[in-house]
Amino acid sequence: MESTPAAAPTAKVYRVGTLTYTKGALFQVMFWMLWGDFFFQLLESVTPALIPLQLRWQGASDTLIGFVGSQSAIVAVCLYPFIGTQSDRYRGRLGRRRPFLLWCTPPVVLSLVLLGAANPAGAMVHSVLSWMGSSSVTVAGCTIAWIALCYVMWVIFNAYIAQVYMYLFVDVIPQEVMGKFFGLYRAVGAIGSLAFNRWALGAAEAHTLHVYTLVGLLYASAFYLIVWKVKEGEYPPPPPKKSGGGLAEAKRYFQECFTHPFYLNLYSLSFFYWSSLVPLGFIVFFATQAGQPGYAPTLGLTLQEFGQVKSWTFLIQIPVYFMMGPLIDRFHPIRVSLVGLLLISVSYFSCYWLVQGATSLLICWTINQGVIAIHLGAGAALTPRMLPREKYGQFFSANQTFGYMSMIIAPPICGQLLGMVRDYRYLFIFCGVCTSLTLVALITLYFQWQRLGGDLHYTPPDTILKAPKPGTA
Repeated sequence: MESTPAAAPTAKVYRVGTLTYTKGALFQVMFWMLWGDFFFQLLESVTPALIPLQLRWQGASDTLIGFVGSQSAIVAVCLYPFIGTQSDRYRGRLGRRRPFLLWCTPPVVLSLVLLGAANPAGAMVHSVLSWMGSSSVTVAGCTIAWIALCYVMWVIFNAYIAQVYMYLFVDVIPQEVMGKFFGLYRAVGAIGSLAFNRWALGAAEAHTLHVYTLVGLLYASAFYLIVWKVKEGEYPPPPPKKSGGGLAEAKRYFQECFTHPFYLNLYSLSFFYWSSLVPLGFIVFFATQAGQPGYAPTLGLTLQEFGQVKSWTFLIQIPVYFMMGPLIDRFHPIRVSLVGLLLISVSYFSCYWLVQGATSLLICWTINQGVIAIHLGAGAALTPRMLPREKYGQFFSANQTFGYMSMIIAPPICGQLLGMVRDYRYLFIFCGVCTSLTLVALITLYFQWQRLGGDLHYTPPDTILKAPKPGTA
């Protein structure tokens, strides 16, 4: 008998929409998306770290710092639903996502440069107002107003990039490797955050303009490479706009996104978890000598020492994120996130009792950031598994809107509470309460998800309004 040669195994092909990838092509796409993520997280580390410090250097109170942060969130809440719907409906030569990256990058860089030039700009504005006869304003007041306005400008244009960048993941990364991708995405982002805190934060006070400008230019180059190297597939034409103009579109958006209890519970995760991030904006005052007079003693670190401590906390996240990808794909992100949130809550309450100096801050905060990585790695992969793909931008923007609503409410409340207790240590209690509420919401979501089919049969609840067929009532 003659033996017949075995057929050569065919190379695996990955598909998402109309895009098909070999392993090599998929690796290239993931590389460029992760390359952009490194510089995106570098940028996202700059403004949360430097805006409170810039305001404090001008004598701003905790309440005012919280108020400035909430004003930017108001802009985001108004803008995010529009961004999601606009991007879902857009069709152009570059696709429906990349054009927004192309257009919005220059104003983001400009706003960063203007933030970096806040001190001379504030002095210049004060000189002009004094020349015009206004004697009630101060240089510090003009500088604070400049920072607030430029920060809002940054929020507006960065909102487009941040949102559309997340939408692009779902359009170009296959579902079967989404968990692994988001594990890498979070790990690379942690490296970017580590780089800023380790080597740039300590120099921010003396070289504010240089730090902002350098980060802005690196960010621009990275996102223009994404526009060049990452290709989008073909999209079906968007559904025709309904009659009634903007009011009808707004009504449709709210009916589709905010009428089902499952989605409302999913959005509440962002509301509570983002609220837990607000007190962390004040941790620099707890750790350094920048605390308010009359408050409980701080740890007394220099800004350089604090930056080094903070950079080490990101180091633990990198291996955790790498491990998360396979675990997320195997056990589902909702289960992994449940474990992460429980550990986060315990770690925050432990920090309140155990942090007494630089060494204990480093140990406790490092453990805290390690367990946060479990939740963040799983949470990033959760929404692509839960939201409708055909209108992902729209539903994702609704989820982000809830997050930013918390950023409107939480900063003034946190500033007021800190002013009442006059002890920055309580920020760990505030964080722990918020993550505990997130855990309760996620447990509720888990049971809803099981009722909707769970691992094997889950499909997103259909709230998308469809036109009646001809001849039907």
